Amino acid sequence: MKKIKITLFIIFALLLLGIGLAIGLRERIMHGVIERVIANQKERNKITIAIKQASFEGLSTVVMNEISIVPDSLDTLLSVSHFKVKVNLLPMLIGRIKLSELVVSGANLQLINQSGKRNFEFLLKNKKKDTLNNVNQKIDLAHLADNLINDLLYKVPARLDIQDCSLKLVDNKHQFQVAAKAIQILNNRFYSTFILNKNESIWHAEGYVNPDEKKLNMQFYAENKKVELPYLEEKFGLKLNFDTIATRMDAIDYKSGKLSISGNWHIHNLLIKHPKLAQKEVVISSAAIDCKMLIGENFIAIDSSSVASLGEIKIHPFVKYTIAPQKIYELKINTEKTVAQKFLNSFPQGLFESLEGIKVAGNLAYHLNFYLDSKDPWHCKFDSKLSRDNFKILQYGNVNFQKINSSFIYTAFEGGNAVKSMIVGPESFGFTPYAQISDYIKNALLTSEDPLFFSHRGFYEEAFRQSIATNFVAGRFKRGGSTISMQLVKNIFLNRNKTVARKLEEVLIVWMIENGRLVDKQRMFEVYLNIIEWGPNVYGITEASRFYFDKFPSELNLGESIFLASIVPKPKRFKNSFLTNAELKPYMHKYFKLIGGLMVRRGKVPATDTIGIFNSVKVKGLAKSMILVVDTLPPATLEENSDIL
Repeated sequence: MKKIKITLFIIFALLLLGIGLAIGLRERIMHGVIERVIANQKERNKITIAIKQASFEGLSTVVMNEISIVPDSLDTLLSVSHFKVKVNLLPMLIGRIKLSELVVSGANLQLINQSGKRNFEFLLKNKKKDTLNNVNQKIDLAHLADNLINDLLYKVPARLDIQDCSLKLVDNKHQFQVAAKAIQILNNRFYSTFILNKNESIWHAEGYVNPDEKKLNMQFYAENKKVELPYLEEKFGLKLNFDTIATRMDAIDYKSGKLSISGNWHIHNLLIKHPKLAQKEVVISSAAIDCKMLIGENFIAIDSSSVASLGEIKIHPFVKYTIAPQKIYELKINTEKTVAQKFLNSFPQGLFESLEGIKVAGNLAYHLNFYLDSKDPWHCKFDSKLSRDNFKILQYGNVNFQKINSSFIYTAFEGGNAVKSMIVGPESFGFTPYAQISDYIKNALLTSEDPLFFSHRGFYEEAFRQSIATNFVAGRFKRGGSTISMQLVKNIFLNRNKTVARKLEEVLIVWMIENGRLVDKQRMFEVYLNIIEWGPNVYGITEASRFYFDKFPSELNLGESIFLASIVPKPKRFKNSFLTNAELKPYMHKYFKLIGGLMVRRGKVPATDTIGIFNSVKVKGLAKSMILVVDTLPPATLEENSDIL
């Protein structure tokens, strides 16, 4: 027993001696590490790191003062007046770093991009290099996300105190600065105050954070005003502000190779304005989502058990992005049956100008199923349906969708400017009734633009699917999927601004007209033929027939009709279809053969009518004189000649 006591005493004494030596040497070790880091960064990234004073306080606290990071010949990236960090000793014994306290004051980070020089360039260079090195490594997304989240939460200190720090963004034309007056965590309560651009606005983020239980509940708002982001407006033309945004994380669970994250996000009075979104400011009064996110080995998804709300519309979304072995995109949206008036009222204000003030009855529900496999995009799925139950329009809003049932004034626009106004009806000399238009041009146009026009309800989903696949393969917008109904609505009821809002409004108006049987199909096609552009300042089939062939619409032959159909997508480029002697270019043979063959197979014309159609196109009059002028525009491709083929 005595020998055991002596042995334990010796071990204890050696342990104390080791601890004493470690404490005695720790200052030297720390300064040695700092010197190596400074030298390494100077050599690798051409940056100078300076630390005026670094020392230990007690057993587990490091204090540093007057820290700076300055890239050579560039502005200072970071300066810190005081930095103090305290770690828990027990986790260090198993190689983990757990912060118990973090105190920072006088930290200033500035990211400067001027005259092609960036003081943060070395950060991007390292990131790019790391990405290239890891590109061929197999990544388990669930495991990676679980480690990142746990590591982040584990490092949240029990006590956080950040005072008088700032972030500054500067480029050649814009500047943005946000100062963190205080960021604090104490007893799981989080509070912060940020000052934007020298008292322009005061922001607060506050709530509850518990890293051990993996829970948080936070809200972000501005003092006595909206949260505004002027830098986005100055830099990107995006005006964005809101009253409050809140988030709550309820649970994180890693099981059977999958990571699930449950939480809630809510935003009030979000205002967005951007020229590509809508012409007016768009306001979302209230939007929220109770979301369950799933991360697997090779995918990220929003589970179908999630519930989102937009106004009074309840939405059940499913979103999944698979990264391997090939990329797969999946999206499903199902809304609950909603009173139609509440459904329309839930749309963001300013999104649909023509629908403002509309009164409706019945119920509506929307369903979308989209699936695209990057290895087989031609078999993508796109099923979109707005279901109605006793739906009807009681009162029109800003626009009467039935106005085209009788004579009306149509104004053509170009570049946002009105270029021509005309009466669409028998009162006008330029109007040709449906019965007096050659069946050749009717069928050629239907074949090239919308073969199922008389049978569909405004939308041709197969055309949408083919357009999605074509654009995905091309990596750019190469082909549209507009039906004649959609083109008609775009021209008559909507402005010419190419915005997301206008496209959505176009789809909704088409649905109302087609499903409500507000306008007869033949009348729609008659109006379409009499208003569309066929050349420079040439509108309607009457003008087109005279401009190109000095004929009446009833006299057009098959070849002339196929030619007119070919230029509808690009009417101002009509000259590119001809040689300088006003003969059609050889590449047009393929288009004539394609459209003519389709018309024969669909029973629109007998095969004998297609004999010699290419050579039957003889341009006359004003069009011929314009063709003699060499055009510098590139010729339109076959893809540009049809949305529906």
